[in-house]
Amino acid sequence: MEVVNLFKPFDIMYVEEETCPMGQHRNNFFELVYILKGTGMLHNNQHSFEYEPENLFLFMPQDTQYTRIKSKTAFLFIRFNGIYLEAQRTDNSYSNLGDWAKKLEYIFLNNHHFPGCILRNTDDKPIVRALVNALILEYPKEQSLRNEVVQQLVNTIITIVARNVSLVQPDKPVVNSEVSNEILNYIHQNIYYPEKLRSEKLAAKFNISQNYISEYVKKVTGESIQRYVTNYKLKLVETRLQYSDMRMSEIVEELGFTDESHLNRTFKKYTGYNPTDFRKKMWAERNYQPGMSG
Repeated sequence: MEVVNLFKPFDIMYVEEETCPMGQHRNNFFELVYILKGTGMLHNNQHSFEYEPENLFLFMPQDTQYTRIKSKTAFLFIRFNGIYLEAQRTDNSYSNLGDWAKKLEYIFLNNHHFPGCILRNTDDKPIVRALVNALILEYPKEQSLRNEVVQQLVNTIITIVARNVSLVQPDKPVVNSEVSNEILNYIHQNIYYPEKLRSEKLAAKFNISQNYISEYVKKVTGESIQRYVTNYKLKLVETRLQYSDMRMSEIVEELGFTDESHLNRTFKKYTGYNPTDFRKKMWAERNYQPGMSG
């Protein structure tokens, strides 16, 4: 099986094809695929689904995928890797987008709830189509502030994706879905600020008694607030270990662990691996190419 790599942090590619140029393959990067025209069948891991114009798909690194084109198809590919994601967090030369990386992480950690086209809100389709058309016009140009314009266009697409992902919730008992979504979204948005996630702070924020909000979150998620926050943090740690070169000390500081020993103990209890061994395992799997024909 062919493994495709991205050798720069970020790339956009527009192509029109009548036959699929690539067989079964895996990408070592994140990819948004937008269909401007055409029809066909898209296969991703164990899922298969027909595509049509105005569909938008999100693929994770190491997803196994291939496409069968029925009618000539125009694709727009938005590709980015761990280096680009890290740039969003550190506010270096690749980034001026504020909390965009947090929106990305929200998407990645919730994308498993549904396969197929991301755009569940039909009102968003014309908006995304206009943004995609603007990207196609802007990206090839070499002019002043071109990178900033491209990043802002992509940022808007990502925000719309996050909104659509938030429409699909896991199958768990819901007492008051609107309030529960607000609480969980607040936790996700403030995961880097542990002082905002104490039960008394949440109770004050949502005007709910402290005792009740703890029980309420447990009814919705099946976990205590503390356990839910810890599990969400550990998912973020997994993302860092898989898709970035962040040092353990940087992960500790960013996510509010006491020290590296605290991170090691908590992560091993959750996964059965210490963080270093988990990273080695994930990177070995990423670079492994089984003897299959593409």
